[in-house]
Amino acid sequence: MSERAELSGADRDLLRKISAAAFANPFGAERWELDAEIAGVPPDDPEIVERVVAVTEAVFARLAPSVRAYRAEDADLVEHALLFLTFHRFADPLDAFIARQAGEPEPLAFPGHADLAAALVERGWPRLRVGRALELFYQLRRAYGFIAGGLVGPSAPMRRLRAALWDAVFTRDVRRYERHLWDRMEDFSTLLLGETGTGKGAAAAALGRSGFIPWEGERFAFSFEEAFVPLNLSEYAEALLESELFGHEKGAFTGAIARHEGAFARCRAHGTIFLDEIGEVSVPTQIKLLRVLQERAFTPVGSHRAARFEGRVVAATNRALTMLRAEGRFRDDFYYRLCSHVIEVPPLRARLEDEPAELDALLGALVERIVGDRQAELEAQVKAAIARDLPTGYGWPGNVRELEQTVRRVLLTGATAPDPASLRGPRDPAARFWARADAGELDAGQLLAGWCALLHRRLGTYAAVAERTALDRRTVKKHVLAGEPLLSA
Repeated sequence: MSERAELSGADRDLLRKISAAAFANPFGAERWELDAEIAGVPPDDPEIVERVVAVTEAVFARLAPSVRAYRAEDADLVEHALLFLTFHRFADPLDAFIARQAGEPEPLAFPGHADLAAALVERGWPRLRVGRALELFYQLRRAYGFIAGGLVGPSAPMRRLRAALWDAVFTRDVRRYERHLWDRMEDFSTLLLGETGTGKGAAAAALGRSGFIPWEGERFAFSFEEAFVPLNLSEYAEALLESELFGHEKGAFTGAIARHEGAFARCRAHGTIFLDEIGEVSVPTQIKLLRVLQERAFTPVGSHRAARFEGRVVAATNRALTMLRAEGRFRDDFYYRLCSHVIEVPPLRARLEDEPAELDALLGALVERIVGDRQAELEAQVKAAIARDLPTGYGWPGNVRELEQTVRRVLLTGATAPDPASLRGPRDPAARFWARADAGELDAGQLLAGWCALLHRRLGTYAAVAERTALDRRTVKKHVLAGEPLLSA
């Protein structure tokens, strides 16, 4: 048996860093620090990835021609470097293929698969594992593109959001995902929390289009467009919601003139169903959804035969689930089944407070989405109209959705023409109170008083508030009387 090759100490140390960088979250600080260390440049260098690739190519040029020439630990490091180089070599063809596949319900052929396979096999990569490498490359490229492209902005809250979404797709360790979890992610539900208009739907779409898709020789098994099944639960009356979720058989109820396939049936293996406005569903519907999460099965209305669900659940709400759970309107067992991974989508005001330049990034993305390409002149006109028409520090209560409509309004009329009610702030007393609390305008005593007043409005009696807060009734009454003016302010 021929003697195995061995890496030099310096090459081994460098390849360990390259391996760690290759599998690190590209939106996280660990990846930036590793890239900077490998390339010898600051983390914000615009060409840092290209520099890391160049360093890896230089190391690879002095290695044995086959990854099989090395002993176990060294072989793993050389394999990881080969994957890293091949991935970046085929990044542009993969991006072009993803762009062609976008909007296409049927899977297209990937013309670059033969060249990619040859690049791996000629360096000793087992031919039987080529398909698995291609599946991973395709998923990595989709996830990066959909997360980075769909959720823009340089602020710290958005950097954290992008990193959290990547973890929801690949976990904290891509190697662990690739070895053990790639076909088990349906067991990990994700719950997106955030105010109305913050972009929870965009975050869910990025997750849903970034899941695993099997490779079948010349094409992938299905289009990523078909992998994502969104459903806004608040759009349906209670009587119709069960049918939309689980489907129904012909004749199951009056008006059921044909069999209907529900959202869970349309969600394929490795796909994602997005349950928006999950905080609006009734307790009976929660119980039915809980069964799907626990047993991975559902029964269409009018059927006695259970169907298998092999997808993943992502849910979202703008409601305060802690309050709904305390009031018995959101089941604890359902919540705990949903919350494998809870991700908070930040409000626009928090993003702009952290990084005012975020507005420029958002305006650029929104103008491009509306008119089809980047238009610096239009972006400048919109920004000038916002500065002219809206007060400094405007809180954007409608978040990114409001900003998008403002952009459309400026493009149409040249002015923002804001809703006077939005300039006055939220009309709902609870929303006004929490907005003031979020802005840091209330002290601890006012927070407690306002909370007791809100509970009194909701529960109706001092006794009920006392039971909920674990305070005596006399103290509760004092706080309620002090808190009412805060709710009317």
